[in-house]
Amino acid sequence: MHLEPLTAISPLDGRYASKVDALRPIFSEYGLMQRRVQVEIAWLIALSDAPGIVELAPFKATARAKLRQIATGFSVAGATRIKTIEATTNHDVKAVEYFIKECIGDDVELKQAREFVHFACTSEDINNLSYALILRDAREQVLLTELDRVTARLRELAHVNAALPMLSRTHGQTASPTTLGKEMANVVARLERQRAGLAAITIPAKINGAVGNFNAHAIAYPEMDWRGFSQRFVEALGLQWSEYTTQIEPHDGIAELCDAQRRIDTILLDLARDLWGYISLGYFKQTLKAGEVGSSTMPHKVNPIDFENAEGNFGIANALLEHFSRKLPISRWQRDLTDSTTLRALGEAFGHAVVGFASLAKGLGKLEVNADRIAADLDQAWEVLAEAVQTVMRRYGLPQPYEQLKALTRGKGISQATLQQFIESLELPAAAKQRLLALTPATYTGLAADLARGV
Repeated sequence: MHLEPLTAISPLDGRYASKVDALRPIFSEYGLMQRRVQVEIAWLIALSDAPGIVELAPFKATARAKLRQIATGFSVAGATRIKTIEATTNHDVKAVEYFIKECIGDDVELKQAREFVHFACTSEDINNLSYALILRDAREQVLLTELDRVTARLRELAHVNAALPMLSRTHGQTASPTTLGKEMANVVARLERQRAGLAAITIPAKINGAVGNFNAHAIAYPEMDWRGFSQRFVEALGLQWSEYTTQIEPHDGIAELCDAQRRIDTILLDLARDLWGYISLGYFKQTLKAGEVGSSTMPHKVNPIDFENAEGNFGIANALLEHFSRKLPISRWQRDLTDSTTLRALGEAFGHAVVGFASLAKGLGKLEVNADRIAADLDQAWEVLAEAVQTVMRRYGLPQPYEQLKALTRGKGISQATLQQFIESLELPAAAKQRLLALTPATYTGLAADLARGV
């Protein structure tokens, strides 16, 4: 069956294909090939500039430009050619080497450099650098952008609703009031902390040969400072040099990045569930779109499907990300191949995270605050002022303040009149008593509004 969105096995290439377009040139096999070519070309040019490699003269400007064009001009046609070569080699990285040699062809200056393509490299030298570039590009070009988009919307909700009082629910029960804006600000603060962590993760990479000891390098050019050369090369690609490795870079950096993304996903999953609950309570309405259907049988339904979709996709992403962070740092002896097939699935995890971002952003854009419903809930919860009353009683040394309010309010509603009658009976300074009598659930929000405006 021909592959198209309707016949794709993965929803990332089917139903959600448009939502992950930005990831396609990064995590696809084409994207991996493109970065392999980029690394191989950069390594060849770096070798030509090394003073100790006398057999490979520094390339002239025209030759450098032609080599760089092989990488920058890499296309789907080039990727297709590599796959054709791989059908013979049965080795994907060797196919890239042969592809580059084909591109060099009979160029007068470059043909003497043909056997320095992939010089002293093991496949993992090329692969680990390529995956490091993939993850760096995904983070910088997509993940942080999507995160910032959601955070900006949450910050807007926090500021606009900074002073809108709302009943809290700890353990699902009525609790001291907050503001809607403060609850959004809580999420913004969490996301900002995790964003800083994600952005700060250095992505390590190596280029040191078959088992990490520069064996081939040192036997061919024993006078070269291969450790220094390797470090300069990796850092020139914008990555962190990993000096001590086996055949593979140990993938601890990838595990760290996966864990950081997983924490972000978890925060947003938590938010999606809370917003789902607030919609159920009527605290939010959802903007209607002409022609949309909420239920195939119940015409009245306006379901919170965007938040449900976000929750589901963040969950899938996190299951994969957890597997990556557990599995990838483990390799038998100097190398086994289980990481190879695992790394190819990185795009699945980040793809589902991006679908989660998109669904959450869509849902947030449809929310309309139902201030009347929020106010009505507050007005039915005068018992939440028990905390305020017993705390003021403590200040002025009245007997058994907590116990008195517990007897008055625990497990039962209480009216404004009953609470104010109790306050009137207290031997408190006049100013303190008046402050308590003036208090309502809607005005008992502490510093919530200021906190909400602070993010």
